[in-house]
Amino acid sequence: MTFPQRKLSASVVSAIGLGCMGMSIPRSDGLPDEEECMKVLTAAADMGINFWVTSDAYGPFNNERLIGRWFKETGRRSEIFLATKFGVKVQETEPRMLICSEPEYVKEACKGSLERLNTDYIDLYLQQRVDSNTPIEETVQAMVELKNEGKIRNLGLSECSARTLERAHKLHPIAAAEMEFSLFALEIESPETKFLETAKALGVKIIPYSPLGRGFLTGTIRSRDDFDEKDVRRMFPRFSEKNFGDNLRLVETLEVFAAEKGCTPGQLALAWVLAQGEDFIPIPGTKHIKYLQENAGAVNVKLSVEDETIIRTMIERVGGTKGARYPDAHLSMCFGDSPELSTK
Repeated sequence: MTFPQRKLSASVVSAIGLGCMGMSIPRSDGLPDEEECMKVLTAAADMGINFWVTSDAYGPFNNERLIGRWFKETGRRSEIFLATKFGVKVQETEPRMLICSEPEYVKEACKGSLERLNTDYIDLYLQQRVDSNTPIEETVQAMVELKNEGKIRNLGLSECSARTLERAHKLHPIAAAEMEFSLFALEIESPETKFLETAKALGVKIIPYSPLGRGFLTGTIRSRDDFDEKDVRRMFPRFSEKNFGDNLRLVETLEVFAAEKGCTPGQLALAWVLAQGEDFIPIPGTKHIKYLQENAGAVNVKLSVEDETIIRTMIERVGGTKGARYPDAHLSMCFGDSPELSTK
């Protein structure tokens, strides 16, 4: 059976993609096993999950190198619709992070990504975080030049404001926006952000990252002790001592409905995202084949309009999600606004 697909610009991609970040994030016991991650990539391709998302900031750089190694060793580059990101400027020798989307840097970053990925083109090139010092028009113009050179095929943004998306799209069509969206993070729907409303009006696809609520919606995390010592989720307000218990009640509520549907909580969470419409292509991440297979099984979970309404009502009854998505330092980079071109 062919894996279900969805349209993204002029291409068709798997209805569920693969977020690759976790394959290069260190834990207390070291980095994930690269050979196992290579097997996950092969399993994904064999299943028809052909939409992969990475970034030069993951590792940093090691995630792109991993995928580049897979392309080189398998010769299967043409099977994959590859998205990578720029804009979080990291040095391998220095932990400091700088948000930068100056035109010269956009081109420099693309050159580095192409080399690490062992490819001569990127299917979807996304700005990872909005640069508060560089007008989005200047960044997009640099991306357009890369497209004209054949180095990238589609343009995308991530964690931008509705206004920034509109301005970027006015200069050149934006194929997709990577935004956090799940039963655990509904902010793009809010009248305050107007993000989903704007994206739909422009015809911009939504790539939901963390569609499993950073793993929380799988039901496998029952206490803060389940997090590794180095797990960044320990710093996130939604997983704080104050909010953990309330948010766990939300998960427990979903577990009941998942049992009724004959699926896992994680599959229900992904099926719910898919049910929001053809414009949504979630990218759950994993470094284990068994979880890859479980995630893929979400395409077989069919939710009616009534089911979708029931799930939303259940979430409302427990008071929704408690706590912010990120710590304050990172939250300021969400729904990022770009400075106006005329004010620079």
